[in-house]
Amino acid sequence: MDMIEVKNLTKKFGHFTAVDDVSFQVGKGEIFGLLGPNGAGKTTAIRCLLTLIKPTSGEAKISGIDISKHAGQVRQLCGYVPQDVSVDGEMTGYENLLFYAKLYYVPGSERKRRIQEALEFMQLTDRANGMVKSYSGGMMRRLEIGQVLVNQPRILFLDEPSIGLDPSAKRDIWDYVVRLRDEFETTILLTTHDMLEADELCDRIAIMNRGRIVGTGSPEQLKAGLGGDVVSFTTSAADCSALLRQLGYQLLSRSPDSVYDIVVSNGDREIPRILEELKNHGIVTTSVSLKRATLDDVFLRYAGKRIDESEADWQSTRMTRRTVRRLRK
Repeated sequence: MDMIEVKNLTKKFGHFTAVDDVSFQVGKGEIFGLLGPNGAGKTTAIRCLLTLIKPTSGEAKISGIDISKHAGQVRQLCGYVPQDVSVDGEMTGYENLLFYAKLYYVPGSERKRRIQEALEFMQLTDRANGMVKSYSGGMMRRLEIGQVLVNQPRILFLDEPSIGLDPSAKRDIWDYVVRLRDEFETTILLTTHDMLEADELCDRIAIMNRGRIVGTGSPEQLKAGLGGDVVSFTTSAADCSALLRQLGYQLLSRSPDSVYDIVVSNGDREIPRILEELKNHGIVTTSVSLKRATLDDVFLRYAGKRIDESEADWQSTRMTRRTVRRLRK
């Protein structure tokens, strides 16, 4: 049974379409990722599924329940850890969990046991009575996940679960997410723009760009679908994109400083032939490297730019909007 079913989901804000005709399914006990830059529509999509905002059109079901007809039942089934910090720094860890238990009407006879289990699972027992404002970023994130465990959700939504964390804390969060799936069969939908996070955690991924899903599959399927290895080389010549296509190479990208990324089979064997063909056409390469295909390369293929470039575009757009709002005041 699919725990999440989304069909032609669309969300518009005025003339702006944040989520554009999105469809996907998530099976029981699966970790499913929405991968894309800020502004791709990932958070808006999950807020629709959580009944926090109403979709403009389309359908969605959570554990077979229509989100538009039974919002209360949907919310009781789900847990949600938003991108921004949601714990109260002026309370202890235990008090935060107790507040959440009461908010979700956890029976009084069950509260203490569930809170203790959540603290133990997230390894926060020794800091349960400490003020949350004294916690590190990683501990706060663990407490947020602990909060939703108190309600024992069948489906957990994580919005950028490790954003802003140092590498060690990030790895800890990844371990807890996998344990939730393995030990409790929790179905998990997460959003991320971290390629490694998506690769490490997700059973399947939907790549989102500008509100649309442009590719879906397991990380292995998506990378294999690229068609080979990625060879990067730098030349001192003018644009040779047309020549590369003429020679039969799949060109992924060309940077302003003449760095080319092409996809080839058996890259280690192909590099000498590539360099020789370029030399025969009067093009000298100044550097060359080989790597296995990554999700960043997959995103580039589907979206036409790397995810960090899309981030820059989004930041620029956001700053422009802020400037316009300020001028209107």
